[in-house]
Amino acid sequence: MGIPQPSFYMFKCEQSAPPGMPKPSCVTPATQDLFQHLAQRLMKEGIMGTVQPIRTSCLNRCSAGPVMLVEPGHVMYAGLTKEKIDRIVTEHILGGNVVCEYVIDSELWDEPITPADMKKQMGM
Repeated sequence: MGIPQPSFYMFKCEQSAPPGMPKPSCVTPATQDLFQHLAQRLMKEGIMGTVQPIRTSCLNRCSAGPVMLVEPGHVMYAGLTKEKIDRIVTEHILGGNVVCEYVIDSELWDEPITPADMKKQMGM
């Protein structure tokens, strides 16, 4: 018997913009401990082996940050706080229900597009 795959991957944006940059940042002094909070919450629940938190660079949704992508399901959560992360773990990861009020607005996260369709849009 091999090592089982995780059931979930949680990609937390850890991008921080240098001071003075015009675009917002997912990691600021006020939000710099969110990834650690997520990891500690998963450990406390005893589910770290089946849920893999991953630090990632920019997910290109800076204006809605801090953001986190949960797979499977392609669910992008926005405006994260410790309280929201706790609820996402409880309701989505443990309970199987997406926390709809924390999901990024469809204007910023619409349906996926295939690489072939993207090339067509670009005139290639």
